[in-house]
Amino acid sequence: MAPKSFDMIVIGAGPGGYVAAIRGAQLGLNVAIVEREHMGGICLNWGCIPTKAMLRSSEVFHLMHRAKEFGLKATGIEYDLDAVVKRSRAVAKQLNGGVAHLMKKNKVTVFMGAATLPAKGKVTVTTDKGTEELTAPNIILATGARARELPGLEADGDLVWTYKHALVPPRMPKKLLVIGSGAIGIEFASFYNTLCCETTVVEVMDRILPVEDAEISAFAKKSFQKQGMTILEKAGVKQLDRGKGTVTAHIEQGGKVTKHTFDTVISAVGIVGNTENLGLEALGVTVDRTHVVTDEYCRTGVEGLYAIGDIAGAPWLAHKASHEGSMVAELIAGGHPHPVKPESIAGCTYCHPQIASVGLTEAKAKDAGLKIKVGRFPFMGNGKAIALGEPEGMIKTIFDAGTGELLGAHMIGAEVTELIQGYVVGRQLETTEEDLMNTVFPHPTLSEMMHESVLDAYDRVVHI
Repeated sequence: MAPKSFDMIVIGAGPGGYVAAIRGAQLGLNVAIVEREHMGGICLNWGCIPTKAMLRSSEVFHLMHRAKEFGLKATGIEYDLDAVVKRSRAVAKQLNGGVAHLMKKNKVTVFMGAATLPAKGKVTVTTDKGTEELTAPNIILATGARARELPGLEADGDLVWTYKHALVPPRMPKKLLVIGSGAIGIEFASFYNTLCCETTVVEVMDRILPVEDAEISAFAKKSFQKQGMTILEKAGVKQLDRGKGTVTAHIEQGGKVTKHTFDTVISAVGIVGNTENLGLEALGVTVDRTHVVTDEYCRTGVEGLYAIGDIAGAPWLAHKASHEGSMVAELIAGGHPHPVKPESIAGCTYCHPQIASVGLTEAKAKDAGLKIKVGRFPFMGNGKAIALGEPEGMIKTIFDAGTGELLGAHMIGAEVTELIQGYVVGRQLETTEEDLMNTVFPHPTLSEMMHESVLDAYDRVVHI
């Protein structure tokens, strides 16, 4: 049977792949997409979306306990873990169906199966019904990543979980150990801790949330400890002894190993790219520590072969993958898109309190030899935050002292994952401190703190 020909084939239907396919179709390309598991990829089915649904449940549970503060009465407050999970899965299912609909709407040909690249411009798809041979001058790798498993700390789905197990828990943990304090680890720690599970977080680096600004990390640590979490920094789990219903963790900190017993462990120690069994090495693709090496336009060095999203390295964020997908589709269609700038991509963590950031941390700006001006504003000084009953948090902005360029912004507190976009747009438009100072922010809003933080960097702050 003759191979089916396309202008562009996308391998992987996560937030990078499906967006690339839609943009390619919009530009008049004949597009195929290959997906081995589920439309929407990990993000939509087992990551960003269902975790936010679960975190929303824990947030509402937390607020119900605070009812009295707001002049309300709520008694007998409980949660139903099965129902929380059911809602989360329903949200994921709805969006999964939405992606399938978008493929149909945009006339993208979908192949459900595992892809390999036997030669340049060729893709073999192994489906339930056999194999399909496809050809295209342009192929986009968007195969994503999976949880990293450390020797001895492998997940078993019973006592030791990955993020997938944590999203469909077989039971409610009573005493939980979370290994790793990046976004995934902290979000699960926050969810289970809020639902009254005794939670310990172990981080090998010298502070939790190590990619965030040090001041934000310190604020978060204090907040989590106030909520009853145990935080162990500069610590590592050396081994896990699995018993019947319990796990004994050997935790090393300061050269001393101590044993701690838990009923559940969540391993969140990073991710590895899905680069295996594709045939990349034979094509001459460079793979470095499970990630495909690309240039700023996501080109792999093999003509007509691109890699986007998690498989192409940090930052491992869905919105970065989507933007890269759009950019590559435009490139293939003959356009001249701007390359994606990693330093202009915001990171968001949906723990309680929320954390969001974009650009350089204070330490990184100083390490780069830049002279900087730093402004801060606390939630406690904002009328809307007080009215919401959310006085805990801060916004920090970093400017180049000479040019007024906004180098970075870092936030912790209620709804900061929504606020950060103001600074992202500012950076995209190459805003200066003067532009931000001259902008009229609406009152009463949390966004006013962004204005005040800028004013503070230049000794003009009003409300503190």
